[in-house]
Amino acid sequence: MSLVRTLDRPFIIFLMTEIVNLAISQSAASELSRQASFGGYPGEMSIDLVEDNNCSEGWMHIKLRPGTCNGSPISRTEGVTLYADVKKFNLLKDLKLDYYGDLSGGGFLISTPKNAKRCSCGSGFKLL
Repeated sequence: MSLVRTLDRPFIIFLMTEIVNLAISQSAASELSRQASFGGYPGEMSIDLVEDNNCSEGWMHIKLRPGTCNGSPISRTEGVTLYADVKKFNLLKDLKLDYYGDLSGGGFLISTPKNAKRCSCGSGFKLL
């Protein structure tokens, strides 16, 4: 947090957003760029962690959508900026987003944070 003094307002407080440092692989950046353009928001994608409603065990999975979705930027690479809700910054901190694709399809994979268990699908985790 920093304070700035001006003539009309004694102090203006700027809240500095936390550094998330989410790494994006080149294959993930290419697919994010493709999906953002196809969705009508070139260069802008948002990531969210949503709780799995099908089970009560606390599993969370990633959800990617074109646009900013009122989020703050957390990573930029290959012309794509990834946005996330500030409330999820602590869960996304220092993770890596990857993409795999083959003839049968493809999908995004996310690394697991400390003290978490990886989901078998690779796109989610559960905090321990």
